[in-house]
Amino acid sequence: MFPMTVPPGSLFERLRTACTADWQAYVDHAFVRAMGAGTLPEASFRHYLGQDALFLIHFARAYALAAFKADTLDDIRAAGRGMTAILDEMGLHVAFCRRWGLSESALQALPEARATLAYTRYVLERGLAGDVLDLFVALAPCVVGYAEIGRALAPLSHPGHPYAEWIDQYAGEAYQGVAADAMATLDGLFARRGGEGRMPELIRTFRDATRLEADFWEMGWTLAS
Repeated sequence: MFPMTVPPGSLFERLRTACTADWQAYVDHAFVRAMGAGTLPEASFRHYLGQDALFLIHFARAYALAAFKADTLDDIRAAGRGMTAILDEMGLHVAFCRRWGLSESALQALPEARATLAYTRYVLERGLAGDVLDLFVALAPCVVGYAEIGRALAPLSHPGHPYAEWIDQYAGEAYQGVAADAMATLDGLFARRGGEGRMPELIRTFRDATRLEADFWEMGWTLAS
């Protein structure tokens, strides 16, 4: 896959470099490759998208927690922008599900798969147990990884592609800006709250979240409950 632009020396670059194998297993998962090729079974995409909607609800709560834990207006604003991006993403999910005859209320009532439970509760736990930097590091693989995947799949998108809307959303300028903003926020938080002594812990959090992202793709790929 072709990586998106990541600022050299940024905290995100350091975290991703420390977890290269896990990162590649996430962004180059079989689910992602099949989606790009347009060969992903619709049943897998439907299962994934329904679970991802539930996932986004919990991630919206995580951004609310980030605002609560923040101690500067800039960090509260960053959490607010994250929440706005989540709501924008949710619009895509709701639109797809309506085409499949699934209402917004029915979407919210879907049972959570184990991969959804594991990932979302992990992120919330990191935010509750740690500080706002821990929480933003736990959120980063999702936020930035989807931008990288969208950018990598963009050349494969075309009007007849079954997953063009998904690809175009994450490859688009708006979402690419969300990812860039998330990386800049990480750098600001690390400058104020970090220090090299925190790197081993932050790498562990980033690696765990990245592995849970790969597990989430696997859940969609195998239709796991």
